[in-house]
Amino acid sequence: MEREIYLDNAATTKALPEVTAAVVDALEKSYANPSSLHRFGLKSEKILKKSRKIIADYLGVKAKEVIFTSGGTESNNLAIRGITKAYKNRGRHLITSPIEHSSVAELFNALENEGWQVDTVNVDQGGHVDLEHLRNLITEETILVSIMQVNNELGTIQPTKKIAEIIKKKNPLSFFHVDGVQAFGKTYSNLGQWPVDLYSISGHKIQGPKGIGALYIKKGTNLTPLIYGGGQESNLRSGTENIPGIAGLREAVKKLPQLSAAENTDKDLSKKREYLFNLLQEIEEAVINSPAAGAPHIINFSLPGIKGETMLHALESQGIYISTSSACSSDKQGSRIINACGLSQKRSESALRVSLNNTITNDDLDYFIKTLKEQIDFLKLF
Repeated sequence: MEREIYLDNAATTKALPEVTAAVVDALEKSYANPSSLHRFGLKSEKILKKSRKIIADYLGVKAKEVIFTSGGTESNNLAIRGITKAYKNRGRHLITSPIEHSSVAELFNALENEGWQVDTVNVDQGGHVDLEHLRNLITEETILVSIMQVNNELGTIQPTKKIAEIIKKKNPLSFFHVDGVQAFGKTYSNLGQWPVDLYSISGHKIQGPKGIGALYIKKGTNLTPLIYGGGQESNLRSGTENIPGIAGLREAVKKLPQLSAAENTDKDLSKKREYLFNLLQEIEEAVINSPAAGAPHIINFSLPGIKGETMLHALESQGIYISTSSACSSDKQGSRIINACGLSQKRSESALRVSLNNTITNDDLDYFIKTLKEQIDFLKLF
């Protein structure tokens, strides 16, 4: 094995050195309970407050509107369950898309089994939401719409601000939840200005620690908690706060690029993605599933006739690590996301996801393409 290239950063990322240092420092020097009244506890509380403000500032919201969770899955569950429990007397209608992360999709399946009316908005072959269909689905009974900002398999970027405006115009009492796990730090958002009520993020997708995430909850939005106990995190997430994880998340957020409406994606990642996108287009056997104007870190493509898992292991033998679909699910019928977009079963079963970070070089991508071509030629013999 000549070298190792990790191209599965949408699944998880390597923690930054600053993140690891902050986690270790908190474990060794700030291990007191932040709820304790002594000065040792106050030291931990200071980390908690400082970290919350840094994350809130990056999101463009107030610190008191951010609570810490164990990650994206918990944030999504708290947002959706919390709304359905708190506002069930207002209506029994929910809307989502067919390409959500499993932590959203499976929860909506459970809610439907519990008697909720769940409608799914149409998407095109690139995973873009049909805005007119969404508008038509919203009724007076709709209490929640949940649509992710960036799809975790295709990298499709939804027009989140436009979706929010459609929802609020059709039914101002409907809440809008956004799974921002793959978007945070990669694609611009301005939650302080957009009519978004709930927004989920996760630490380990941005080179932070695993086991830590956050949920933005717009002021005036009431949630029923999933966990009861000591009343931490504004009575919404009881349990002693994960100070080492929070300290690490803070350091990861400090390293994120400053995005704007004019420069709305990570420009360095965008250049790498464009470079790889063009190389993949030159491979006759490859069919790109991701939109050309997608998130800067994700490209999904298929090699019809070659099973995705077969190619994954072929590349793994050469030190290249990619994914067939979301690492958070175990779909055996190809990609649930590709299927939902109406693409062929052959494309679904052969789909592969490459996801980048800022340490990947063009030389790494050249090596990936060279190795991919070699493995295609080899596997075509069978």
